[in-house]
Amino acid sequence: MTARHRAPGRVAVHLLLWGYAVVALLPLVVMLVNSLRPTSEIFTAPLGLPASPTLRSYGRVWTEASFSTYLLNSLTVTCGAVLLGTAVSALAAYPLARYDFFGNRVLGAYFLAGLMLPIRLGLVPIFYLMDSMGLIDSLLGLTLLYAASGVPFCMFVLSAFYRSLPGELDEAARLDGAGEFRIFGQIMVPLVRPALASVTLFQFVPLWHEFLYPLVLLRSDEKFTIPRGLSQFFGEYTTDWSALFAGLVLATAPLFVLFVLATKQIIAGLTAGMSK
Repeated sequence: MTARHRAPGRVAVHLLLWGYAVVALLPLVVMLVNSLRPTSEIFTAPLGLPASPTLRSYGRVWTEASFSTYLLNSLTVTCGAVLLGTAVSALAAYPLARYDFFGNRVLGAYFLAGLMLPIRLGLVPIFYLMDSMGLIDSLLGLTLLYAASGVPFCMFVLSAFYRSLPGELDEAARLDGAGEFRIFGQIMVPLVRPALASVTLFQFVPLWHEFLYPLVLLRSDEKFTIPRGLSQFFGEYTTDWSALFAGLVLATAPLFVLFVLATKQIIAGLTAGMSK
C-alpha cells in the first residue's frame, strides 16, 4: 500500500486514540476541578469551572481526615504486598519455567488456577482464617492477603518470560562455575526486569484502590487505608463532595508518579518478544 492509501487509516486510528484519551481523562479533569470548589458550588453546577478556586478542601482532608495516616498505611500495605508477592513469584516461576521435573505441569496449573477464582469469592473463609490467626484489624494480615492474591498473575507472566530466554545462558553460566542462585540473581532477574516492572504496576494499581477487604478486616481508624478512610466522607444524609474529590486527587497522585517513573520499563515489558 502506498502512503496515500495508508493516510486515511492512520488518521482514523489517531482520531480514535485521541477520542479515547479524552473520554479517559475527562473524569480526572472533573475530579480535579471539583476539588477546587466548595460543595455548594458543585451542586449548583457539577460540570462548571470554579468561580474562586481554593485549596481549603485539601487542607481539611490532610489534617481533619488524617489523610497522611491513610496514605502511610496504603503505602505500607500496597508496597509490602507487591514486593512480597513479586519476590515469591519470581523465585517460584524460575524452576517451573527452566527445569523439567516430575509434577512440573501440575504444579504450574495449580498456581494458574488462582486466576480463575476472584479473591472476593473467598471473603467469608478468609475472614475466619484471619480471625483464627489474630490478623483482624492488622496491616500485616492485609499485606499477606494482597501478596497471596497477586501470585497467580505474576507466575503466569514471569513463567512466560523465563521460558523465552535461551537455554544456553544457563549452560554457559554453569560451565563457568556459577551456582543456581547466582544464575537466578545475576543473569535471569536482570533479563526479566521489564516483566517485573509490568507485574509490579499491574499489582499496585488494583491493590491501591481495593476497598472491600479493608472494609471487612480493618476496625481502627488509625489503620485505615485510603479507600477505607475516604468512605467516611459519605454521610447518611450528606456527603462532603469537595473534600472527597480532594482526597481522590491526593490518592491518584502516587499512581501518576509511578506511571511516569516506570513508563519505559512497562512498555519494554509489554512489547518484549514482538520482534522475534
